Amino acid sequence: METILYEMDEPIARVTLNRPEIHNAFNDTMLTELIDVFQDLHDRRGQIRVVILTGNGKSFCAGADLHWMKKMINYSYEENLEDSNRVSECMHRLYTLPQPTIARVNGAAIGGGMGLVSACDIVIAQEKAVFSLSEVKLGLVPACISPYVIKRAGESKCREFFLSGERIDAQKALSAGLVNVVVPLEKLDAAVDGWKDRFLKNGPEAMAVCKKLLENVPGMRLEEAKSYTADGIAKLRISKEGQEGMNAFLEKRKPSWRIES
Repeated sequence: METILYEMDEPIARVTLNRPEIHNAFNDTMLTELIDVFQDLHDRRGQIRVVILTGNGKSFCAGADLHWMKKMINYSYEENLEDSNRVSECMHRLYTLPQPTIARVNGAAIGGGMGLVSACDIVIAQEKAVFSLSEVKLGLVPACISPYVIKRAGESKCREFFLSGERIDAQKALSAGLVNVVVPLEKLDAAVDGWKDRFLKNGPEAMAVCKKLLENVPGMRLEEAKSYTADGIAKLRISKEGQEGMNAFLEKRKPSWRIES
């Protein structure tokens, strides 16, 4: 891969944006490589239980590569649509991974970098990280990433962030719900490991179903959600994982899937 590092140490996978000389700004190559990696992770759901996404160097992701943006100025509508669909596909693939995902935010997350952060399940940021949705300053909008940022922070905060384009420090991002945990840089890896260990104690299929619930239920009518959720728990109860989990609880032992660090 040209722009990312993809490492697997089962049951953990680490995806690292690897263009540190330009603060891990993404271009069409990086987006294509991320789409391929996220598809591979989806296919490895039986082997990989936790996914960690981070950036190499001082930044997490500075958004779109300026050289890539220069080319866009002369793009037709059809060429722009192709690029935009690539961004949307990348965010959707990340958001819909069956494994829990942890964003290890080692530095600035700007524009599309905020989309990658928001599409993850847990966001752990070092205390000096900064965030921004600065597209309006360029006469643009955070369109393809908006579904995921709005899901994390809600409409009220996103009206502030989208319309102002202001920089957001880690503590404000924490209070807005964009970030789950803020720690000093030297404690970042320990915090990520703590969340990784929590996830490895849980049923992997149960967590995958939890993610589907969170994706699907908010858009359902109550009548539809009633049958959807009842069907989901009934299937889990008779599944191999559900049976093992209930039996382990009743027998006062650890379930077979639990991994201790």
